[in-house]
Amino acid sequence: MIHPEYIGFIAATLTTSAFLPQAFKIWKSKTADGLSLSMYLVMGTGTLSWLVYGILIESPSVIVANCISFSIILFIITFIIRSKK
Repeated sequence: MIHPEYIGFIAATLTTSAFLPQAFKIWKSKTADGLSLSMYLVMGTGTLSWLVYGILIESPSVIVANCISFSIILFIITFIIRSKK
């Protein structure tokens, strides 16, 4: 039987990697024009909540995925705010 954490890490890899194309586009173009700050703030809050949940239930896959996702979201938020100045 497959350990549930293995499924968690597969899911974490897929969902976390979903942010990478946007982050790479921002990095390459050095602009975040057209992105919604409110969407990424809500997503960041949700991701941070998942991180806390992962810590509380001691789930490595939830913790790792949400640490990485939250970092990428903070990167995107930073560029959105810089683009609005």
